[in-house]
Amino acid sequence: MSCEALETIVKSCDNNSGGIEKIWINQQDNIDDFTLDGTNTWTINDINLVAGAPDYTAFEIRRNTGSYTEDAAIDLVNGSSYVTATINLMFHRRDQDKSQSIKILGAGQQYLNAIVKDMNGKYWYFPYLQLSAVGEGSGTTRADGSKYSVTLIAENDFLAYEITSAAVLAVI
Repeated sequence: MSCEALETIVKSCDNNSGGIEKIWINQQDNIDDFTLDGTNTWTINDINLVAGAPDYTAFEIRRNTGSYTEDAAIDLVNGSSYVTATINLMFHRRDQDKSQSIKILGAGQQYLNAIVKDMNGKYWYFPYLQLSAVGEGSGTTRADGSKYSVTLIAENDFLAYEITSAAVLAVI
C-alpha cells in the first residue's frame, strides 16, 4: 500500500533562470511559526515572528554569485531520509563591516533561517541553517578583487517551501 498518491509534474513553458537574486536572513529563534496555504501544503502564506523580534536582514550579493542546492539522502534499508540544503553566497570587497556581519552569522553556531528570491522571481524558505564555512581572501591579481565566500547548511525533513510575496513583504 502506498503512503501517498502520486502527483503529476507538468513541463513548464516559462523561461528558467538559475541563481539567487536576493536573500534575507533571521535567527531561527525569532520565528514563532508559519502558515501553509490551505489548498497547497507546500506554499507558505504567512510567517509569524516572535513578539518584538526584528524583521529579516537583507544580505546583498552581486549577480551570478549565489546559489542553493537541495540534496536528498534516502536510506532504503533504514527507511530514513532527509534533505541537505546548502546556500553559497559571495560578498565582494572585503571590509570590517562585512567581517563583523559574517562573524555574527556564525556566533554560537546559532540556527538561522533564510528567505531566498531566485532568478525566476520565486521565494523559498530555508529553516534551521547554520554557517558552516567562510573562505576566500585578497585574490592574486588586481582583477581578482577581494571577497568572502559564505556557506550555510541545513538538514531538514523536506525541500524548501515556496513562500508568497505577500508573506515576504510582511517580514522584510
